[in-house]
Amino acid sequence: MSAAQIIGFIGLGVMGGPMCRNIAKKHAGRVLMLDRDPAALAELSDTKAEAAVSLEGLAAAADVIFLSLPGGPQVEAVSGAIAEAARPGTTIVDLSTTPVALARSVSHRLKARSFHFADAPVARTREAAQRGELSIMVGAEADVFARIKPLLDYIGSDVTHCGEVGCGQVVKLINNALVFEHTLALAEMMVVGERAGVKPETLLSAVSKGSGDSFVLRNHGTKAMLPRNFPEKAFPPEYVLKDLDYVLQLASDTGVRPGIAELARRYYDAACRQGLSGRYFPGVIEFIEQGGAPGEGQAKA
Repeated sequence: MSAAQIIGFIGLGVMGGPMCRNIAKKHAGRVLMLDRDPAALAELSDTKAEAAVSLEGLAAAADVIFLSLPGGPQVEAVSGAIAEAARPGTTIVDLSTTPVALARSVSHRLKARSFHFADAPVARTREAAQRGELSIMVGAEADVFARIKPLLDYIGSDVTHCGEVGCGQVVKLINNALVFEHTLALAEMMVVGERAGVKPETLLSAVSKGSGDSFVLRNHGTKAMLPRNFPEKAFPPEYVLKDLDYVLQLASDTGVRPGIAELARRYYDAACRQGLSGRYFPGVIEFIEQGGAPGEGQAKA
Protein backbone atom coordinates (compact mmCIF):
# COMPACT_ATOMS: atom_id res chain seq x y z
CA MET A 1 0.00 0.00 0.00
CA SER A 2 1.14 3.50 -0.74
CA ALA A 3 2.65 5.26 2.24
CA ALA A 4 0.82 8.40 1.11
CA GLN A 5 -2.56 6.90 1.95
CA ILE A 6 -4.49 8.58 4.75
CA ILE A 7 -5.62 6.27 7.55
CA GLY A 8 -8.59 6.99 9.78
CA PHE A 9 -9.00 5.30 13.16
CA ILE A 10 -12.27 5.41 15.10
CA GLY A 11 -12.41 4.15 18.69
CA LEU A 12 -9.46 4.66 21.06
CA GLY A 13 -10.42 2.38 23.91
CA VAL A 14 -8.48 -0.29 25.79
CA MET A 15 -7.33 -1.94 22.55
CA GLY A 16 -7.99 0.82 20.03
CA GLY A 17 -5.68 3.35 21.66
CA PRO A 18 -2.56 1.15 21.49
CA MET A 19 -3.43 0.03 17.96
CA CYS A 20 -3.80 3.59 16.74
CA ARG A 21 -0.51 4.49 18.44
CA ASN A 22 1.32 1.76 16.53
CA ILE A 23 -0.24 2.82 13.25
CA ALA A 24 0.74 6.45 13.87
CA LYS A 25 4.28 5.36 14.73
CA LYS A 26 4.77 3.09 11.71
CA HIS A 27 2.69 4.56 8.89
CA ALA A 28 4.41 7.15 6.70
CA GLY A 29 1.21 8.97 5.77
CA ARG A 30 -1.32 10.95 7.79
CA VAL A 31 -3.35 9.28 10.54
CA LEU A 32 -6.65 10.78 11.65
CA MET A 33 -8.26 9.63 14.91
CA LEU A 34 -11.67 9.99 16.47
CA ASP A 35 -13.15 9.15 19.87
CA ARG A 36 -15.92 10.59 22.03
CA ASP A 37 -13.61 10.74 25.06
CA PRO A 38 -11.21 13.72 25.02
CA ALA A 39 -8.93 11.83 27.42
CA ALA A 40 -8.50 9.03 24.88
CA LEU A 41 -7.42 11.56 22.26
CA ALA A 42 -5.08 13.21 24.75
CA GLU A 43 -3.36 9.87 25.36
CA LEU A 44 -2.10 9.99 21.76
CA SER A 45 -1.10 13.66 21.77
CA ASP A 46 2.55 12.64 21.73
CA THR A 47 2.09 10.91 18.33
CA LYS A 48 1.56 12.36 14.90
CA ALA A 49 -2.08 11.19 14.88
CA GLU A 50 -4.41 14.13 14.26
CA ALA A 51 -7.73 14.47 16.08
CA ALA A 52 -10.51 14.66 13.50
CA VAL A 53 -13.13 17.36 13.96
CA SER A 54 -15.96 14.98 13.05
CA LEU A 55 -16.70 11.48 11.82
CA GLU A 56 -17.82 12.96 8.52
CA GLY A 57 -14.55 14.86 8.13
CA LEU A 58 -12.48 11.78 8.89
CA ALA A 59 -14.51 9.65 6.48
CA ALA A 60 -14.20 12.18 3.67
CA ALA A 61 -10.41 12.40 4.03
CA ALA A 62 -9.32 8.82 4.71
CA ASP A 63 -8.50 6.10 2.23
CA VAL A 64 -8.64 3.31 4.81
CA ILE A 65 -10.71 3.54 8.00
CA PHE A 66 -10.19 1.27 11.00
CA LEU A 67 -12.98 0.72 13.54
CA SER A 68 -12.38 -0.44 17.12
CA LEU A 69 -15.81 -0.24 18.72
CA PRO A 70 -17.69 -1.95 21.58
CA GLY A 71 -19.89 -4.20 19.45
CA GLY A 72 -22.30 -4.78 16.62
CA PRO A 73 -24.72 -1.86 17.08
CA GLN A 74 -21.88 0.67 17.12
CA VAL A 75 -20.22 -0.86 14.06
CA GLU A 76 -23.50 -0.82 12.15
CA ALA A 77 -24.19 2.81 13.05
CA VAL A 78 -20.68 4.11 12.40
CA SER A 79 -20.21 2.23 9.13
CA GLY A 80 -23.53 3.65 7.93
CA ALA A 81 -22.39 7.17 8.78
CA ILE A 82 -19.07 6.59 7.02
CA ALA A 83 -20.90 5.50 3.87
CA GLU A 84 -22.68 8.86 3.75
CA ALA A 85 -19.43 10.86 3.78
CA ALA A 86 -16.61 8.71 2.38
CA ARG A 87 -15.44 8.52 -1.20
CA PRO A 88 -16.32 5.39 -3.25
CA GLY A 89 -13.41 2.96 -3.09
CA THR A 90 -12.69 3.65 0.59
CA THR A 91 -11.84 0.55 2.61
CA ILE A 92 -13.38 0.00 6.07
CA VAL A 93 -11.58 -2.47 8.33
CA ASP A 94 -13.50 -3.50 11.43
CA LEU A 95 -11.23 -4.57 14.30
CA SER A 96 -14.20 -4.98 16.66
CA THR A 97 -15.93 -8.21 17.66
CA THR A 98 -19.43 -8.45 16.17
CA PRO A 99 -21.97 -11.10 15.16
CA VAL A 100 -20.99 -12.92 11.98
CA ALA A 101 -24.30 -12.13 10.31
CA LEU A 102 -23.87 -8.43 11.04
CA ALA A 103 -20.38 -8.34 9.50
CA ARG A 104 -21.76 -9.90 6.34
CA SER A 105 -24.75 -7.57 6.27
CA VAL A 106 -22.58 -4.47 6.70
CA SER A 107 -20.23 -5.70 3.98
CA HIS A 108 -23.13 -6.28 1.58
CA ARG A 109 -24.52 -2.79 2.12
CA LEU A 110 -21.11 -1.14 1.76
CA LYS A 111 -20.23 -3.13 -1.34
CA ALA A 112 -23.46 -1.99 -2.99
CA ARG A 113 -22.18 1.57 -2.56
CA SER A 114 -18.69 0.80 -3.95
CA PHE A 115 -16.88 0.52 -0.61
CA HIS A 116 -14.60 -2.31 0.49
CA PHE A 117 -14.99 -4.03 3.85
CA ALA A 118 -13.03 -6.49 5.98
CA ASP A 119 -13.77 -7.89 9.41
CA ALA A 120 -10.46 -8.17 11.25
CA PRO A 121 -11.11 -8.81 14.95
CA VAL A 122 -8.06 -8.95 17.19
CA ALA A 123 -6.97 -11.33 19.95
CA ARG A 124 -4.43 -11.27 22.81
CA THR A 125 -3.96 -8.73 25.55
CA ARG A 126 -3.67 -4.96 25.86
CA GLU A 127 0.06 -5.48 26.41
CA ALA A 128 0.25 -7.30 23.07
CA ALA A 129 -1.62 -4.41 21.47
CA GLN A 130 0.94 -2.01 22.91
CA ARG A 131 3.77 -4.10 21.46
CA GLY A 132 2.06 -4.45 18.07
CA GLU A 133 1.88 -8.21 18.54
CA LEU A 134 -1.80 -8.96 18.24
CA SER A 135 -3.29 -11.95 16.47
CA ILE A 136 -5.65 -10.70 13.79
CA MET A 137 -8.25 -12.91 12.11
CA VAL A 138 -9.41 -11.47 8.81
CA GLY A 139 -12.50 -12.08 6.74
CA ALA A 140 -12.18 -10.40 3.34
CA GLU A 141 -12.00 -10.90 -0.38
CA ALA A 142 -8.49 -11.93 -1.39
CA ASP A 143 -7.65 -8.65 -3.12
CA VAL A 144 -8.87 -6.59 -0.16
CA PHE A 145 -6.82 -8.70 2.23
CA ALA A 146 -3.71 -8.21 0.09
CA ARG A 147 -4.15 -4.44 0.23
CA ILE A 148 -4.74 -4.16 3.97
CA LYS A 149 -2.22 -6.78 5.12
CA PRO A 150 0.72 -4.30 5.27
CA LEU A 151 -1.37 -2.03 7.50
CA LEU A 152 -2.46 -4.87 9.76
CA ASP A 153 1.21 -5.76 10.16
CA TYR A 154 1.60 -2.44 12.01
CA ILE A 155 -0.52 -3.81 14.86
CA GLY A 156 -0.25 -7.59 14.64
CA SER A 157 2.50 -10.20 14.56
CA ASP A 158 0.12 -12.91 13.33
CA VAL A 159 -2.34 -11.93 10.61
CA THR A 160 -4.47 -14.79 9.27
CA HIS A 161 -6.76 -14.65 6.26
CA CYS A 162 -9.62 -16.86 7.48
CA GLY A 163 -11.81 -16.65 4.39
CA GLU A 164 -14.55 -14.41 3.05
CA VAL A 165 -16.15 -11.60 5.05
CA GLY A 166 -17.49 -12.90 8.36
CA CYS A 167 -14.92 -15.68 8.69
CA GLY A 168 -12.67 -13.47 10.82
CA GLN A 169 -15.52 -13.08 13.29
CA VAL A 170 -16.18 -16.83 13.28
CA VAL A 171 -12.59 -17.54 14.32
CA LYS A 172 -12.48 -14.69 16.84
CA LEU A 173 -15.70 -15.73 18.55
CA ILE A 174 -14.51 -19.31 18.84
CA ASN A 175 -11.17 -18.07 20.21
CA ASN A 176 -12.91 -15.93 22.83
CA ALA A 177 -15.32 -18.66 23.87
CA LEU A 178 -12.38 -21.00 24.47
CA VAL A 179 -10.59 -18.35 26.55
CA PHE A 180 -13.66 -17.64 28.70
CA GLU A 181 -14.38 -21.35 29.22
CA HIS A 182 -10.75 -22.13 30.07
CA THR A 183 -10.56 -19.22 32.49
CA LEU A 184 -13.51 -20.66 34.40
CA ALA A 185 -12.00 -24.14 34.46
CA LEU A 186 -8.66 -22.78 35.67
CA ALA A 187 -10.35 -20.68 38.36
CA GLU A 188 -12.19 -23.72 39.71
CA MET A 189 -9.06 -25.85 39.81
CA MET A 190 -6.99 -23.10 41.44
CA VAL A 191 -9.56 -22.93 44.25
CA VAL A 192 -9.65 -26.73 44.56
CA GLY A 193 -5.85 -26.96 44.59
CA GLU A 194 -5.39 -24.29 47.24
CA ARG A 195 -8.00 -25.82 49.53
CA ALA A 196 -6.29 -29.18 49.09
CA GLY A 197 -3.00 -27.71 50.33
CA VAL A 198 -1.15 -26.66 47.18
CA LYS A 199 -0.06 -23.03 46.92
CA PRO A 200 -1.57 -21.42 43.80
CA GLU A 201 1.84 -20.26 42.54
CA THR A 202 3.17 -23.81 42.89
CA LEU A 203 0.16 -25.22 41.10
CA LEU A 204 0.47 -22.87 38.13
CA SER A 205 4.23 -23.37 37.89
CA ALA A 206 3.92 -27.16 37.92
CA VAL A 207 0.99 -27.34 35.51
CA SER A 208 2.74 -24.95 33.10
CA LYS A 209 5.45 -27.60 32.71
CA GLY A 210 2.94 -30.32 31.83
CA SER A 211 0.17 -31.02 29.35
CA GLY A 212 -2.20 -28.69 31.22
CA ASP A 213 -0.17 -25.65 30.14
CA SER A 214 -1.92 -22.95 28.14
CA PHE A 215 -1.97 -19.29 27.16
CA VAL A 216 -4.77 -18.71 29.68
CA LEU A 217 -2.73 -20.25 32.50
CA ARG A 218 0.41 -18.26 31.70
CA ASN A 219 -1.40 -14.97 31.17
CA HIS A 220 -4.79 -14.74 32.86
CA GLY A 221 -3.81 -17.21 35.56
CA THR A 222 -0.31 -15.96 36.38
CA LYS A 223 -0.79 -12.23 35.76
CA ALA A 224 -4.33 -11.67 37.04
CA MET A 225 -5.78 -14.58 39.02
CA LEU A 226 -2.70 -15.39 41.07
CA PRO A 227 -2.04 -11.80 42.30
CA ARG A 228 -5.80 -11.04 42.32
CA ASN A 229 -5.23 -8.17 39.94
CA PHE A 230 -8.59 -7.34 38.35
CA PRO A 231 -8.47 -3.67 37.33
CA GLU A 232 -11.32 -1.70 35.87
CA LYS A 233 -11.00 -0.50 32.26
CA ALA A 234 -9.76 -3.93 31.26
CA PHE A 235 -11.95 -6.59 29.58
CA PRO A 236 -15.01 -6.80 31.88
CA PRO A 237 -17.61 -9.57 32.16
CA GLU A 238 -20.11 -7.40 30.31
CA TYR A 239 -17.92 -7.85 27.21
CA VAL A 240 -17.66 -11.57 27.94
CA LEU A 241 -21.45 -11.81 27.97
CA LYS A 242 -21.67 -9.88 24.70
CA ASP A 243 -19.19 -12.16 22.97
CA LEU A 244 -20.76 -15.32 24.35
CA ASP A 245 -24.15 -14.13 23.12
CA TYR A 246 -22.60 -13.74 19.67
CA VAL A 247 -21.15 -17.27 19.94
CA LEU A 248 -24.50 -18.73 21.00
CA GLN A 249 -26.18 -16.92 18.11
CA LEU A 250 -23.60 -18.33 15.68
CA ALA A 251 -23.98 -21.84 17.10
CA SER A 252 -27.76 -21.64 16.79
CA ASP A 253 -27.41 -20.53 13.17
CA THR A 254 -25.31 -23.64 12.50
CA GLY A 255 -27.61 -26.04 14.34
CA VAL A 256 -25.28 -26.69 17.29
CA ARG A 257 -26.23 -26.62 21.00
CA PRO A 258 -23.03 -25.42 22.76
CA GLY A 259 -23.62 -26.59 26.32
CA ILE A 260 -20.23 -25.50 27.66
CA ALA A 261 -20.59 -22.00 26.24
CA GLU A 262 -24.09 -21.79 27.73
CA LEU A 263 -22.73 -22.81 31.14
CA ALA A 264 -19.92 -20.27 30.89
CA ARG A 265 -22.41 -17.55 30.10
CA ARG A 266 -24.46 -18.37 33.18
CA TYR A 267 -21.31 -18.27 35.34
CA TYR A 268 -20.19 -14.86 34.10
CA ASP A 269 -23.71 -13.47 34.30
CA ALA A 270 -24.00 -14.56 37.94
CA ALA A 271 -20.50 -13.24 38.74
CA CYS A 272 -21.34 -9.92 37.11
CA ARG A 273 -24.40 -9.57 39.33
CA GLN A 274 -22.38 -10.51 42.41
CA GLY A 275 -19.70 -7.82 42.27
CA LEU A 276 -17.48 -8.51 39.25
CA SER A 277 -19.25 -5.97 37.05
CA GLY A 278 -16.79 -3.60 35.38
CA ARG A 279 -13.69 -5.48 36.59
CA TYR A 280 -11.31 -7.66 34.59
CA PHE A 281 -13.16 -10.90 33.83
CA PRO A 282 -10.63 -13.41 35.36
CA GLY A 283 -11.95 -12.04 38.66
CA VAL A 284 -14.55 -14.79 38.30
CA ILE A 285 -12.18 -16.77 40.57
CA GLU A 286 -13.37 -14.63 43.51
CA PHE A 287 -16.96 -15.55 42.69
CA ILE A 288 -16.03 -19.25 42.75
CA GLU A 289 -14.09 -18.84 46.02
CA GLN A 290 -17.19 -17.39 47.60
CA GLY A 291 -19.21 -20.45 46.63
CA GLY A 292 -20.84 -18.85 43.63
CA ALA A 293 -22.62 -21.05 41.13
CA PRO A 294 -24.05 -20.39 37.67
CA GLY A 295 -27.61 -19.15 37.61
CA GLU A 296 -30.35 -21.12 35.97
CA GLY A 297 -31.46 -20.38 32.43
CA GLN A 298 -29.72 -17.96 30.10
CA ALA A 299 -30.31 -14.52 31.54
CA LYS A 300 -29.39 -11.71 29.18
CA ALA A 301 -26.94 -9.01 30.15
